[in-house]
Formats: sequence, C-alpha cells, structure tokens
Amino acid sequence: MFKNKLFVFSAIFPLLLFLFGSTSAQTRPNQSQKVRTVTIPISILTKQELKGMQTEEFVQADRLSVKENNDEQTILSIRSLTNAPLALAILVQDDLTSNFNLQLRDISNFIRKLPRGSRVMVAYLRGGSTQVRQRFTDDLEKAADSLRIAVGSASIAPRSPYEGIEDVLNRFDALPTGRRAILLISDGLDTSNGLDFSSLNQSIDLDNAILKAQRRSVAVYSFYSPTTLTENGNSRLILSGQSSLEKISKETGGRAFFQGSIAPISFEPFFRDLNLLLNRQFVLTYLSTHPKKGYYKIQVSSTNPEVTIEHPKGYYFR
Repeated sequence: MFKNKLFVFSAIFPLLLFLFGSTSAQTRPNQSQKVRTVTIPISILTKQELKGMQTEEFVQADRLSVKENNDEQTILSIRSLTNAPLALAILVQDDLTSNFNLQLRDISNFIRKLPRGSRVMVAYLRGGSTQVRQRFTDDLEKAADSLRIAVGSASIAPRSPYEGIEDVLNRFDALPTGRRAILLISDGLDTSNGLDFSSLNQSIDLDNAILKAQRRSVAVYSFYSPTTLTENGNSRLILSGQSSLEKISKETGGRAFFQGSIAPISFEPFFRDLNLLLNRQFVLTYLSTHPKKGYYKIQVSSTNPEVTIEHPKGYYFR
C-alpha cells in the first residue's frame, strides 16, 4: 500500500508502460485482415472517486482491454495530459435564467485553472445561430474574460441546444488531435417538435449530436440549469431535458450534473468533479477489425476490480 498518495495523473505512468508492453498478449489482426484505427476518450476512475470520496491510495489500473461488438481489439496507444492537451468548448444556452449569471465567477475560475496548453472556446446558443465569443485559444485569461451574462429571454431561445452542438463540433476539425470535450450548460430541452410528451423524447438533433461527437472523439459534459421555459418547475419538461443531457453525456463518455430539479446554488461542486474527470481523461487509440459501415458498441475494462472506465458507448462508422 502507498499511504497518503492521491490518484493523480502522474501516478498513471506505470499503466502506460504496462499497456505498451502488453500489446503482444492481445489478439493481433493477421496481415490479410482489414483494419482501421479508432480513437476514443476514456476516464480512469476508482470506485471511491465515483462515490464522491477522495482516495488516499495509489491504484494500479493494470491491463486495459477494448472490445468492439464483443470482439477484443488491439490497443495501439494511450495518451494523457502531458502529450494530449485538452480542447474544451464551453457552450451556454442564452435563455438561461438569472441564476446562471451568479455562476460566472466559478466558470471563469475553472477556465483560468485549466492546465497550461489547454485550448478553450466560449459560445452562446441562441435561436438560429451560435454566438462565438471566443474561438479556441490557449490564452485562458482571454477565454475567461469572454464570458458574459445570459440574456435570459425566451425570444432568443434555441429550438434545440443540440443543434448548436453539431455546429461547434465542426470547429474541432481544425485542431491537432488530443483530448476533446464540450461543457454544455443548458436545460437540455429540445422544443423543435413541440412540447407534447412524445415529441420531447424524440430528438433528431440530440441523436445527430451524439453520433457526431462520437465520430470526433469529443466527450460531452453537461450542467443542468433552468431556462425561462423550465424555471416554473414543470416536472415533465425538467425530467425530459435532464434525460437528454444524461443521454448525450453518457453516450459520448462524459457526465451530466444536476442538483435535483432546481437551479444549482453553485457550480463549484460540479467543477470539482469535472476537474477530477478531466485529469483522469486519456485518449485511447486501437485497431478495429470491423471495416464495414454501421454502429459499433464499445466496452473498455480493466483487470483491476477497483477501477472503473468511463467511455463512449459506441460510434457509427460510415
């Protein structure tokens, strides 16, 4: 046991040595088999951390394995904080209530404290357009200063926040490969097909955003914050929006954060957990033995039962 040691990023170095040294133990494709490379974001966490507890012991992740449609694949590399800087797009729904504006200081502090080399983009989602306040930049002070208060008016509400995500995902294409993430601050509600219950749970924009984020290896993290439409406490609308945020985060390897059905008193607890997740985030590249078009389920696991891997649930290859 290694007492009084946090599971910090530097402690994962033995895992990298183990991975690079263990590929021979995995099933390698034969020379005639068609293969392609796939890159996904993963977060390596202990069970204590998942329960909100700080672990005080070093935890070895041991051997990782990747399965695609239940077929084991060959891991090529795993890149980390030092050799895969973070690119993070912060997206704010512009019709959030005034409670959001009380969180601007916490958001600014979060941006300023990101590791050196991180690139940050800030944009606001509104009806018919995405207002980019700051393009991707490694000047974290400049990115933090680009934040503004949300307009908070239903007249500028986007039909769907996920339509804006699709637009922003295209902007990752100009960046070098590395760790990629989106932080979406929204009520998660897609009203493009109306407000009846069946329409709220059938969002084409949501499904498209998930597929696009999976193809670009972008993990979507989300904070629930009410808008002028959901601030009245309508449980049906709130649950529908939160369910959508949970879906896009879970399917892309991120995580959704809620404080019940109300506006968070503070984003600070959310950011503590988000910092942990981003510090444990890696870029994993493997050889896929599935050359045909279609949707492929992904499963990443560790031989250490005390370790949990958060990752995209799959991706669509075309």
